[in-house]
Amino acid sequence: MAKSVWVSAVCAVLLCGWRADAQMPPARVRLATVVQRELSTGQTFVGTVVPLRSSTVSSTVADRVVEFLVEEGDSVEKGQPLARLRTKHVEIELSGAKAELELRKQELAELVSGSRPEEIRQAQARMLAAKALMEFTQSRLKRTETLFTRKAISEDTLQEDTSAAENARQKYEETKAAWDLAVAGPRKEKIEQARSRMAVQQEEVRRLEDELAEHTVVAPFSGYVTAEHTEVGQWVAAGSPVVDVVDVDHVEVEVAVLESCVSQLKLGTQVRVEIGALPGRLWTGRIVAIVPQADVRSRSFPVKVRLENRTTSGEVPLKPGMFARVVLPVGRKSKACLVPKAAVVLGGRLPVVYAAVPAPKAEPPVTATARLVP
Repeated sequence: MAKSVWVSAVCAVLLCGWRADAQMPPARVRLATVVQRELSTGQTFVGTVVPLRSSTVSSTVADRVVEFLVEEGDSVEKGQPLARLRTKHVEIELSGAKAELELRKQELAELVSGSRPEEIRQAQARMLAAKALMEFTQSRLKRTETLFTRKAISEDTLQEDTSAAENARQKYEETKAAWDLAVAGPRKEKIEQARSRMAVQQEEVRRLEDELAEHTVVAPFSGYVTAEHTEVGQWVAAGSPVVDVVDVDHVEVEVAVLESCVSQLKLGTQVRVEIGALPGRLWTGRIVAIVPQADVRSRSFPVKVRLENRTTSGEVPLKPGMFARVVLPVGRKSKACLVPKAAVVLGGRLPVVYAAVPAPKAEPPVTATARLVP
């Protein structure tokens, strides 16, 4: 009985293992070719982590700080307000400039629209009235001249009627010119003058709007606040520093390379970097700058290696000022076998690389003839 139970248990285990193997297919492996290249042996240089960009953000206007919106260590985005200055006087000037601009716009619109129909009719009515008066005075002048030839009236009466007729004619010419102007509308030069006055006022509004915007100090790029230089209530002069901001999404390691080694370096070369404060972690960077000016005291050239700092979780492990070791390819060249970085298996005592060896060819089966013995 016990023997049969043991056999059943073994069968169950074997059956479960067979089912597990049947449910888990073999993992797919991607193969890569091992290449042989000539490489230079590395030499370690010490350096310092520095931010990719750093800026002392200053105020472009002078006024009193009414809001200070950040603290040391805060993360900021590009364009984020850092501090605000007093803006009441600028707002008042801007309101007056906008009202003046509206006035200029309406003046231009009035000129562009031309005379109203009512104004044209009014000018026409004045012209017709002056014409009627002119015709009346001229008719009376003719009668007066006839009477004067007959010596029925004095010369003074003739001169009065002559003057009245001339005045009426001049009045008619004046009203007729006014009617012509009303029909023709404003001159193009007047319209252009009004348009220029409006443009000047628009620029004044833009200037005040820009001045108002300058009263808010913003971050020039995304990064971190590393220093504060003012506080609420303090007077800030134009050009005075407000905060220090650094960009650490990418950092650079500055190393001093001796003149005997710098000629072997090339821009874009990938190098390995170790950070003393973060043991057990390696970074791969690339050479982005070889400054062609040596320090005359040490006879060394500054070399900059750029590293990507922000991780997938949003952390920035590398901080400006950290001590770093950089392995640069400045030694003798020798041949070496290279494999992709993903092929190296880490986690054990030593890194391991698995080699895929072709399976041996199977030998052809041996054919044999057997004879049954009765």
